[in-house]
Amino acid sequence: MAIDNGGAQAKTRGQRVADSRAMEVASRVGLCARGVIYVLVGLLAARIGFGGGSDKEADRSGAVRTIGEQSYGQVLLWALVVGLAAMALWRLSEAAFGQATEGGDKWTRRLGSLGLAVFYLVICIGVVQTALVGGSGGARGGDESSKDYTARVLELPYGRVLVGVFGAVLAIVGVVIVVRSLMRKFEKNLRTERMSQTTRRIVAALGIIGGVACGVVAVATGLFSLLAAVRFDASEAKGLDETLRSFADTPAGPVLLIAAAVGLLLFGLYSFCEARWRKAPDHEASAEQPVSRDAG
Repeated sequence: MAIDNGGAQAKTRGQRVADSRAMEVASRVGLCARGVIYVLVGLLAARIGFGGGSDKEADRSGAVRTIGEQSYGQVLLWALVVGLAAMALWRLSEAAFGQATEGGDKWTRRLGSLGLAVFYLVICIGVVQTALVGGSGGARGGDESSKDYTARVLELPYGRVLVGVFGAVLAIVGVVIVVRSLMRKFEKNLRTERMSQTTRRIVAALGIIGGVACGVVAVATGLFSLLAAVRFDASEAKGLDETLRSFADTPAGPVLLIAAAVGLLLFGLYSFCEARWRKAPDHEASAEQPVSRDAG
């Protein structure tokens, strides 16, 4: 008796799309776009730490406005849109069909990829809005958006719980990022065998320092959201810019802010390295492998 294997075949076709060369290109383009944003955020934060008093927020909206103010800013913005859209598409394919790495089929990995797909899609839409209004004036401040969204959620039934859960999850994710970065888990996704010893050490340093910086910022942002829930005050919520600026209010002063800025900048540089050496499926092998069919 013939067995209906349409679902398995459909999944196989989907996996072929997810593992295709086009999706590989999308992932590398997306990682480059991520690198551009984090390098600019790091530079803006460093300028604030050194007393520059930047008129731009040290967050993604500030980075986008910086790009828009350059010569050929519109062209650069639309190039960034393409990169962020590619990043969102790549993460969405991972959520649907699993990551092309060991253990990539786990539901936790897929859920994380889905969250990243939504995250980059939201950023992409924001960049599109900025590009459509002329480049430098359309990006809404991240801090303003954070307070506005938090205030809206707090007004909902169980809104304090939702904000508190979001803050707790973000803080936990930040801790996980820090731990995984210190354990150099990111190297599992890289073709380290194609690097020289010196290059491998540099990439490892970028990944560790950059990952720890991103994790610490995520923890701080999550704790501010928790504080907003506990005090029932949306003004306690902070975007990336205010979170970074709050580091300057610690006993360490601007040193901590500058350290975080350098870390974010290094994470941007690591993103370029990941785009260069990230592991990809063996397209030739997958193309030769036939689709299995069950028959009786």
